[in-house]
Amino acid sequence: MSSLSPDKRRKMESALNQLKKYTVVVADTGDFNAIEEYKPQDATTNPSLILAAAKMPAYQHLVDQAIKYGITKGGTEDEELTNIMDKLFVSFGLEILKKIPGRVSTEVDARLSYNRDEMVARALKLIALYKVEGIDKERILIKLSSTWEGIQAGKELEEKHGVHCNMTLLFSFAQAVACAEAKVTLISPFVGRILDWYKESTGCKSYEPHEDPGVLSVTKIYNYYKKFGYATVVMGASFRNTGEVKALAGCDLLTISPGLLEELSQDHGTIKEMLNEKNAKDCDLDKVHLDEKAFRWEHNEDRMAVEKLSDGIRKFAADAVKLECMIKEKVLNVKNGQ
Repeated sequence: MSSLSPDKRRKMESALNQLKKYTVVVADTGDFNAIEEYKPQDATTNPSLILAAAKMPAYQHLVDQAIKYGITKGGTEDEELTNIMDKLFVSFGLEILKKIPGRVSTEVDARLSYNRDEMVARALKLIALYKVEGIDKERILIKLSSTWEGIQAGKELEEKHGVHCNMTLLFSFAQAVACAEAKVTLISPFVGRILDWYKESTGCKSYEPHEDPGVLSVTKIYNYYKKFGYATVVMGASFRNTGEVKALAGCDLLTISPGLLEELSQDHGTIKEMLNEKNAKDCDLDKVHLDEKAFRWEHNEDRMAVEKLSDGIRKFAADAVKLECMIKEKVLNVKNGQ
């Protein structure tokens, strides 16, 4: 094996293994089997992924455990449901942490996206649930929507409580700048959803990876952060194809669905580093500062970002409601002795 040239050795390696040399690979799933198979460093979940996983027979024991916990805690019907949901999200997180060396992202209810204080309180509750199970907050990323209120909640959690945050549903450069200035740990710009919007709005049905609007957005954000020395790291998310993933090789982290992880594991093409700190230092970007008024205006000027942020919050909220309805039915059955 050692006699092979570097080029030949690369050809024998999967694209996934090559990618891991440049970028921390994160599994975008609540399915433990997928996590075990592709061996990512970290894993991230959201209400849609938890809803899908909670419907699988293999994970019914986690749902049952959460329901038992919520009923035992007592309180009003709403409090009981909230406790069950929080416990369920943490239970999935605990199982995921058994299979990865790094961190798991656990999301705060999207319906709190415009309430800073409630987001902080819910995040601390999730951290407390993990602590009871012996998991240190260093292994948790709390996911918050990248609204102005969400970004300020992230700032408070980081500064006052030492809780690391993952700012999700990020589509605009203004959101990225505000997150960096808030000194949050990590952002998750949504590559594929940006592409979706441009396909629908322009009528152009295909983009080469180097012209992909989502790829260009993340590249700009990455370069801006590295040029001006921000500690916040970039995790590209929501990919539609492996071309987008390859075009962002070198990004701090990339969170990838099991389907695309499988494609990359079967692909033996050469992966090249597309992003790095040295090139970022030389890029032509000016430093900007955004207070709340400037943030709201700059974000508002990006129609794609405004539409996709609100759409993303609605979709995550809708899946949270579906999950709650499923839980309510199961709670009723338990209480009726079925």
